[in-house]
Amino acid sequence: MAKWAEEAGKAAGAEVKVLKVQELAPESAIASNPAWKAHYDEAKDVPVASSEDLEWADAIIFSTATRFGAYASQLKQFIDMQGGLWAKGALSNKVVSAMSSAQNDHGGQEASILSLYTSLFHWGAIIAAPGYTDPVLFTTGGNPYGASATVDQDGNIVGEVKPAVEVQAKRMVDIAKRIKSGS
Repeated sequence: MAKWAEEAGKAAGAEVKVLKVQELAPESAIASNPAWKAHYDEAKDVPVASSEDLEWADAIIFSTATRFGAYASQLKQFIDMQGGLWAKGALSNKVVSAMSSAQNDHGGQEASILSLYTSLFHWGAIIAAPGYTDPVLFTTGGNPYGASATVDQDGNIVGEVKPAVEVQAKRMVDIAKRIKSGS
């Protein structure tokens, strides 16, 4: 999903960085789940996000796994570590959006997105949810909060989610451009 958002963001004219948050789980836990291990290995070369990356960005799209109806603890820790940026107002007016995935339909994807938005409201961020701004969101992995996917046991996305991710990323970039230009 992050790669699709990257492609759509670049197509909309944005300078894009794909980053990950630091993994917190022990190697043994990761190795016990083949899909998690494959994803972990695939993302080994993706740089780890820093506070400086948040300051640099005008807009941020977060993509998170769903963990018991909330966003992943790895992302929670990263968000929690941004108190210094928050205190100096460096996170206010950032345009943000969120996407999520889980291993089953109705596995808490929307709740994960909404719980992440709750944290981002404290930043003073501007939420750029997709709403139902494009007809494709009625027939894909879209919802008014953010793209969401069901992932099978092998780590593959089930169904057609890419169009929802593209609409969301392009909308976020458009809103960020409007805010930055003052229009």
